[in-house]
Amino acid sequence: MFARQLAFAALLALGLLQPAYADSVTHAQLDNGLEIVVIEDRRAPVVVHMVWYRAGAADEPPGKSGIAHFLEHLMFKGTETRDPGEFSAIVEANGGRDNAFVSWDYTGFFQRVASDRLDLMMEMEADRMQNLSFTEAEWLPERGVILEERGQVLESRVGAQFNEAMLATLYKAHPYGTPILGWRHEMEGLTGEDAMEFYNLHYGPNNAVLVIAGDVDTAEALDLAEQHYGSIPANPNVAATTRLSEPPHLAERRIVFEDSRVGTPYVSRMYLAPVRRSGDQSEAAALQMLAALLGGSSTTSVLERRLNFEEGVALSAWASYNGMARDYGVFSLGIAPVDGVSLEEAEAALDRVVAEFLEEGVDTAQFERVRRQLRASEIYGLDDAQSRARQFGVGLSIGLNVDDIEGWIDALEAVTPEDVIDAGQMLLDRRAAVTGYLTLPQEPELSQ
Repeated sequence: MFARQLAFAALLALGLLQPAYADSVTHAQLDNGLEIVVIEDRRAPVVVHMVWYRAGAADEPPGKSGIAHFLEHLMFKGTETRDPGEFSAIVEANGGRDNAFVSWDYTGFFQRVASDRLDLMMEMEADRMQNLSFTEAEWLPERGVILEERGQVLESRVGAQFNEAMLATLYKAHPYGTPILGWRHEMEGLTGEDAMEFYNLHYGPNNAVLVIAGDVDTAEALDLAEQHYGSIPANPNVAATTRLSEPPHLAERRIVFEDSRVGTPYVSRMYLAPVRRSGDQSEAAALQMLAALLGGSSTTSVLERRLNFEEGVALSAWASYNGMARDYGVFSLGIAPVDGVSLEEAEAALDRVVAEFLEEGVDTAQFERVRRQLRASEIYGLDDAQSRARQFGVGLSIGLNVDDIEGWIDALEAVTPEDVIDAGQMLLDRRAAVTGYLTLPQEPELSQ
């Protein structure tokens, strides 16, 4: 199976095979403001139905961190006509699966079912878009669930705690520095009234994107959407959320996170970075190429080749870029040193190799190889209906349009080696970064 996938991706990358879904994306909008994307993919009798709300953890009121995630859980507690848990039980009884997720910028709900069950999924999702209902007997235990989730997902994992501390240090004012799960001391005070207030402020067709992908006829899907969602009135409470912006970053910040659970100490650095901007994604595309060149391969990337194999100072080294956000992106670098190499020495080696890369420029052969790999990866990702639906859901939720999403591969193709170096020189300013050491506690010095 894996070999077939690689062959398929390679043929697409070389332009020798055209994807079956070409020109199958339709974008529409109902009178109540609901945006709709329909992606026809008739290869299997399955459909993915997604509703994305343009509201997430970055839209929470002060002191109520975690409320977006809390509400995501409570959306499964029932409506005025359905009992708690009935939604998921119906999905399962119809042979499907459902779930939800929350980010700083959006909250999403999806079902994957046989295509002849799309009508039912729309009926139920439209119901909870406007008729959510729960009692204290339902929300109070759920608060315990999200607190337990924070303990399991974040507090029990030293790397996750370190990452949380890094983000809280990177952002001086913007809410991306607040964890999506919320701070525990604030989560403990959340109530059902808080969740319902967030629901009433942000949930409604005029703040949502409906994505339907799979074995559907576009005209029929749009008719169903009009039938189920079209009668829901626009929410008059929905307004553009005003988020705090970052002040100028004029000084480098550093943290040391010590914990006895650390197995492999490492250095991590996060830079504030531009996001993918509607109408001009060239800067983001150059940063994506920069990350791939520096750290996109465990064997051939610049950092791994130099620090792991040639110099032998690192167990691993990495680079990554995330520009899929509404306000700020993050570019990350890191290194985990071998035994006997200190974190300070590892950081110096990392900085030296990056500086040399920016000074010497991009190797042409490596650049073309990485560009082909990125193109193949992006194109192969389009071959899955749920992945394709997610691309449009995320993109439209953060301010991109359909042309931006469909033009991302072309934006990557247009990047030149000079663009990559320019992006690196612009970005890698330590004043706009936080550097963290994750390490074991220092042994106390014994007095003589």
